[in-house]
Amino acid sequence: MPRTSHRTVGALAASAAAVLALSACSPAAGGESSSGGDVTLSYAIWDENQKPAMEDIAAAFEEENPNVTIDIQVTPYKEYFTKLQTAATGGSAADVFWMNGPNFQLYASNGQLAPLDDAGVDAADYPQGLIDLYTFDGALYGAPKDFDTVALWYNKALFDAAGVEYPTAGWTWDDFTAAAAALTDPAKGQFGVAASQYGQENFYNSIAQAGGEVISADGTESGYGSPEALAGIELWTDLIEAGSSPTAQQMTDTNPEDFFLSGKIAMFQNGSWAAIAYGDNADIADTVDVAPLPEGPKGNQSVIHGVGNVANAKSPHVAEAKAFAAFASGEQAAEIQAATGTVIPAFNGTQQGWVDALPQYDLQVYIDALDTAVPYPVSKNTSAWTSIESEVLSQVWSGAVAPDAGLKDLAAQMQAALDAEQE
Repeated sequence: MPRTSHRTVGALAASAAAVLALSACSPAAGGESSSGGDVTLSYAIWDENQKPAMEDIAAAFEEENPNVTIDIQVTPYKEYFTKLQTAATGGSAADVFWMNGPNFQLYASNGQLAPLDDAGVDAADYPQGLIDLYTFDGALYGAPKDFDTVALWYNKALFDAAGVEYPTAGWTWDDFTAAAAALTDPAKGQFGVAASQYGQENFYNSIAQAGGEVISADGTESGYGSPEALAGIELWTDLIEAGSSPTAQQMTDTNPEDFFLSGKIAMFQNGSWAAIAYGDNADIADTVDVAPLPEGPKGNQSVIHGVGNVANAKSPHVAEAKAFAAFASGEQAAEIQAATGTVIPAFNGTQQGWVDALPQYDLQVYIDALDTAVPYPVSKNTSAWTSIESEVLSQVWSGAVAPDAGLKDLAAQMQAALDAEQE
């Protein structure tokens, strides 16, 4: 999910848990049946680039349900969850809205979302990791709309100039770091890779590739205290120390992706959302391509994440809201999305349209990543520990704290936050 759109998973402030808990105690305004007659459903999304496809999906639903009108409301991602929190607390959230993994359990556990098990959503139609992501206490509350995995983008011109072979399937961490060194040219201000402090794009993947985990599957135990997690972090900090990547300060002063876009970085791990952006960028469109992630000790796992369509449990038109949430993640909607090239639709069997939308790139690598993908790490209140994660790892990335000491501290603080969630 792009860092400023659905791929980037921002989080609510920790206080949102208490606020939503209070709002969950108030009587629900909605019910399973609507008032009958004409119905207008509000549909909240955060990506203006996807609005045309959402309009087509809404039109298709309206054709099948002539008494229903869909009102699409776009809020920029950086404001989306703040606005949603306020609206949900006041009982005025949209009838149907986009949800992401880090915020999902908070809303589901506080009674804000209507279960979709009876809305015609078949779990077998979607990647299991997404079904798991949007399931809470055994019930499915989110219909998977799209997904993103991570792969390795590279600048062919820089590889050619340095005489380095392009990355391929089967590349190892050693191959990756050796290529990064060979592609680094201090005289030109050129680096082999951007070892940015990005979880979804970088270290969440490498921790899994080392055989570790950021958080346990049930969201109650930190994985940062393991030697595997340390190996996954040191892959990136070692690249900075070796000079194959810009420093943490340089990547603070200049967005790491901007280095890649300007031809100053040869390799950049990024999510599937990057494909259409790179294809539309005249400066790099013809000089980049994409390959699978390099393999660590346990494989080349990618994190999988994706947006879910959810229905507001407090909607006065819950039945219609659930029906539209299911439709907007169904096969017809998925095919509409795929043709735009903006996101990979989650509905199984429809992803080829997304691959075909940008044939100049080897986008199949993102689909193949499903075979070994690991779920994006979340808990009941993800933001309670991701803020700690960001603070501690920023010290590790800058070199102020050694990785082993930093991760020991991070594991302890994160575990305390997770324990507090269970109280």
